[in-house]
Amino acid sequence: MRTLSPGLAAHVAGDATTLCRCWSLTRRDGAVLGFTDHDRDLSFDCILFRANAGLEAAEASSELGFATGGGEVIGALAASGLSEEDLSRGLYDDARVALWLVNWVDPSQRTLLETGFVGEVKRSDSNFTAEVRGLGKAFDEERGRLYTAGCSADLGDARCGVLALPALGTVSVTDGRLTITAPVLGSFQDGRFSGGRLVFESGQNAGFSTEIRSHRNADGAVILQLWQAAPRPIAVGDLFTALPGCDKRFATCRDKFGNGVNFRGFPHLPGNDFIIGGTGAGDPGAGPFDGGSLFR
Repeated sequence: MRTLSPGLAAHVAGDATTLCRCWSLTRRDGAVLGFTDHDRDLSFDCILFRANAGLEAAEASSELGFATGGGEVIGALAASGLSEEDLSRGLYDDARVALWLVNWVDPSQRTLLETGFVGEVKRSDSNFTAEVRGLGKAFDEERGRLYTAGCSADLGDARCGVLALPALGTVSVTDGRLTITAPVLGSFQDGRFSGGRLVFESGQNAGFSTEIRSHRNADGAVILQLWQAAPRPIAVGDLFTALPGCDKRFATCRDKFGNGVNFRGFPHLPGNDFIIGGTGAGDPGAGPFDGGSLFR
């Protein structure tokens, strides 16, 4: 239940209202943007809520308990600070959103309707649709350590311990979007950068990073396939750094990085197939279920 201020409550109870919605959006880099569905800019809490984005709210829902509610916001990719390039760079991933109901005649009469996070963002040539997820989203995220066969550490972090040095490369051939040829990486083993991360250091995409889908040597040429297209066309001569990839398997940790002693998973944990397979006799204390090591 929301409690309205006396001024806003009196306004809502009147015969006619002058209400609009305002959204404040705090990006991951700390930048704060404001949008409104009113036809003029509004300002409060040191935030300028711009009207030129053509922002419009779709249906919203609230859920009982810990279920995640939310809705959608539709707007134009305008000069209000929201651009196709910034969306592609991931600056709005998991951004914090606050939705206000405001009397546009007197913005001091307002109430906070909802807070949440930006979820999936769909883009087209001139507009976008952003999913707004409620605070219950935090309860859907995994916390703490999980007992899985794969490693829970990230390559190069303190728990991993591997010194993952980036390799510097130069684009020699490219399709401008997802494929890069870089002969300077020819000294590395095939597949070393598969699953790794590429960061552009120069050119129109400087600062943009994306995961590497595959790294292969084909007829003496080193070809990198990217998972995500760069926001601007990739050009010949662009500099980039590439970090090696790790698929979190024990064999990769041991053979590719020589780091099996620091593996942070449980590679001998029995899977579902092992449990379902049984012993044939159905005796839980016989065969592989006698409590002993599986690797004697």
